[in-house]
Amino acid sequence: MTITAVNPYLDGNFAPVREEITTDTLPVIGQLPAELSGMFVRNGPNPQWSPIGKYHWFDGDGMLHGVRISNGQATYRNRYVQTAGWKIEQEAGKAIWSGLLEPPQIDLPQGYSKNTGNTALVWHTGQLMALWEGGVPHKIQVPDLQTIGEYTYDGQLASAFTAHPKVDPSTGEMMFFGYSFTPPYLQYSVVSEPGKLVRTVPIDLPMAVMMHDFAISENYTIFMDLPLTFNAERVAKGGALIKFESDRPSRFGIVPRFGDNSNIQWFESVPCYVFHTLNAYEAGDEVVLIACRMSSTNVLAIDDTQPDPDANIPRLHQWRFNLKTGKVSEQRLDDVAGEFPRINENFLGQKTRYGYIGKAAPTPLPLFDGVIKYDLSNGTSQTHEFGKGRYGGEAVFAPRPGATDEDDGWLITFVRDEGAGTSELVVLNAQDVTSTPVARVLIPQRVPYGFHGAWIAEEQLENSV
Repeated sequence: MTITAVNPYLDGNFAPVREEITTDTLPVIGQLPAELSGMFVRNGPNPQWSPIGKYHWFDGDGMLHGVRISNGQATYRNRYVQTAGWKIEQEAGKAIWSGLLEPPQIDLPQGYSKNTGNTALVWHTGQLMALWEGGVPHKIQVPDLQTIGEYTYDGQLASAFTAHPKVDPSTGEMMFFGYSFTPPYLQYSVVSEPGKLVRTVPIDLPMAVMMHDFAISENYTIFMDLPLTFNAERVAKGGALIKFESDRPSRFGIVPRFGDNSNIQWFESVPCYVFHTLNAYEAGDEVVLIACRMSSTNVLAIDDTQPDPDANIPRLHQWRFNLKTGKVSEQRLDDVAGEFPRINENFLGQKTRYGYIGKAAPTPLPLFDGVIKYDLSNGTSQTHEFGKGRYGGEAVFAPRPGATDEDDGWLITFVRDEGAGTSELVVLNAQDVTSTPVARVLIPQRVPYGFHGAWIAEEQLENSV
């Protein structure tokens, strides 16, 4: 079925691909490093059927695009995340659920929303999970990317599951949260290294907010109570369900990893929004958070009247929270717009020297024309430009096996060449990002722009469960 392009997110390289394919021995420009062995997988929205009413980029069914690399060669496959909603619509042969820009379908017997599984991925305790922050994760088989099914920790999962859980590389523990329209508005959970959900505690918030990401340090978890709010009373008065309330402060809550609402410490700052954090760490009495900050946001296209010229423009910022004095300071680290921050996750929660973000192209659409590498120790940066008419996405760090230097590895992302009409996997030397790519793997079909990815090393693939 052909989708009529009613907005830019159903057109060009935002448009979905429908065919699931598997290919072997892809052409490579350059040379894939012999030590680079594993699988790069990226998630993103890919509507199976023509959408009902207005379509938002966040609405599409999840599709995984995977490139397996071994012995200097690469293969590709793409597969839908087969959620319960996907299966229901597959059987019906049409879309049943509308999206974020339409009124909730409260009378649907299948429920008012569909878990699309379209946002991100996490690897923990030998398994890959596809994530969507409004519902449960889905376990994915590797390397074939088939959906095994919903994963609820033996029925212990008591909340939604964030798209951005954090796995501590030192302890193997995974922290996640779930937010809700109704109390408790936030629940915080810890999963042990063997994969047991060991605790879930409520965290008090004054009202429901959209909390997309959070951060961890060695001993703390950092939540962001930002003024992008959900309000049913506002809807009853003819207003929007979700709105950025510029008269409300931003609040950052810092809680010990195994703490709860009784020992969380809140810090207030000026109104802002953060979709993605880079990292957090401890420095004496302070907890330091680095993230891509916007002064406000109308990302859900609910209110297009914002006078703020910086609305929806993310830039790298740093906050310092003093746990003894209660003071908070905020600093912009760069004037260049960028998003999708990543680090070498072997150093998550520790003070890192390097960070990587997608360099935002000067267009109204969320396109990235390069990758910026930040040296956070000296305040400098280097940029890899994809080239004219070439746009990529989140650059995932793949560490070199046995490496000791933090930036010893590769940055991997899909790139679309709009002029040539081709898609490719680009591999950059993370220690020399301004140079030409180490390798470009040519993909036999179009890879639409998407969200978040993961690198699964060969050893992890071999020990998957």
